[in-house]
Amino acid sequence: MPAPTHLLYLHGFRSSPKSFKAQRLARAVQALQASGQQLVWCCPQLPPSPQQTMAELRELTQHWPSESTVVIGSSLGGFYATALSRERGCRFAVINPAVQPARDLARHIGEQSSFHDPEARFFFREEFIEQFRALDPYPIDHPERCWALIAEGDEVLDWREMVSHYQGARIHLLDGSDHAVSDFDEHLPLLMRWLFP
Repeated sequence: MPAPTHLLYLHGFRSSPKSFKAQRLARAVQALQASGQQLVWCCPQLPPSPQQTMAELRELTQHWPSESTVVIGSSLGGFYATALSRERGCRFAVINPAVQPARDLARHIGEQSSFHDPEARFFFREEFIEQFRALDPYPIDHPERCWALIAEGDEVLDWREMVSHYQGARIHLLDGSDHAVSDFDEHLPLLMRWLFP
């Protein structure tokens, strides 16, 4: 696999490009760019609708070279990263991926606010649940393209369920940590080494 030329980061439910992991990755990419590495970095704000999210991601990446594109996603972003990489045939990395969003987000139907901007509100609609079901990318068809960071201490998602959905991938299982991977700085070098071996 050639070194990445295009990196796409996808945030989780109620999150944004202002998330800690997105910002930390952006700084790592900026450091590579400053050293002369040719890298396109994109971290868009994702809409609430899964259908609209995938349409926007397809349009955004339609001219990106599959062999040197990597999609990275956290939580719900991990679900989208898995779905997009399946379509594009590119490498992908997931961090505590949401593997059953149709089931887990059904209780969140209604008005929601963003973690990083409580004033930013959106409506999570019932029809989004069926859109998640239609997108279901499991089982993954090319586990060798995937790197996964999964925390046993995740308080939101079941780490065993995550591991079972990424059989055959390069899984880095954390003893402890949490859903946000608050100690992400400790594990970022592992991701960077996978991206740029």
